[in-house]
Order: sequence, then C-alpha cells, then structure tokens
Amino acid sequence: RHCENAQKVAEYLEANDQVAWVNYPGLKSSPYYERAQKYMPNGTCGVIAFGLKGGRDISIRFMDNLKLACIVTHVADARTSVLHPASHTHRQLSDEQLIEAGVKPDLIRFSVGIENVDDIIADIEQALQTVK
Repeated sequence: RHCENAQKVAEYLEANDQVAWVNYPGLKSSPYYERAQKYMPNGTCGVIAFGLKGGRDISIRFMDNLKLACIVTHVADARTSVLHPASHTHRQLSDEQLIEAGVKPDLIRFSVGIENVDDIIADIEQALQTVK
C-alpha cells in the first residue's frame, strides 16, 4: 500500500503548478524510471522528494500546515510523515553547504503512509492552498 499510495501522491505533485520538481522513480519523468520498472515491477518505494516554487520559506510553511502528515526525521512508517531537511537534520549548514551536500533548500521529504490516499492528497492540497 505504501508504494501504491506514493505513486498516486507523486503523480498528484508532478501535476501541481505550485510544485517546482518531484523526484520519484515511479514517475515516467524520472531518470530512474526504466531501472525501477525492471528491478521493482510491483512498485518502487514510499518516499517522495519534491520542492515547492518559492523555496525554503514556502516549504516550511507548507509543512507547518499539514494536518495528517507528521513532521518527523524517520521514514517508512505506517503513518505519513514529512521532513524539511534544510531546517531540521541539516539546519547547521548554510545554503551553499546544503547544495554542496546535495540537499536543496526547498527539498521536502515526504514518506507516504498506508492511510487512505485520498486523505493524504487532500491534506497536501489544503496545505498548498495556505501557501498560495
């Protein structure tokens, strides 16, 4: 269910105008799509990386407005969780150091849980509305 839900959430994010980029191997736009289909034909994973237009501040405000997803540092839980690495796990780094480390300032790590996928997408949608 993690994989099924994550695929639907990734597709939703990729189609949303407020989203700058999405990194998920189950998307046809991913450079890893063919490999993912070959080695993981039943679904890729439950973690999506994406960024919002507007950068770090918008990403933090978006996360603060999520109601279903919990802000935590771990992934692959049964419940949906989210993290903004630039302001949590990597908060001691400058923007330049973040980029050198491969952590974009707008990066949101979204670990999709096993809740109803419509509820997860609705939570993302309502949080996006608050940062428009």
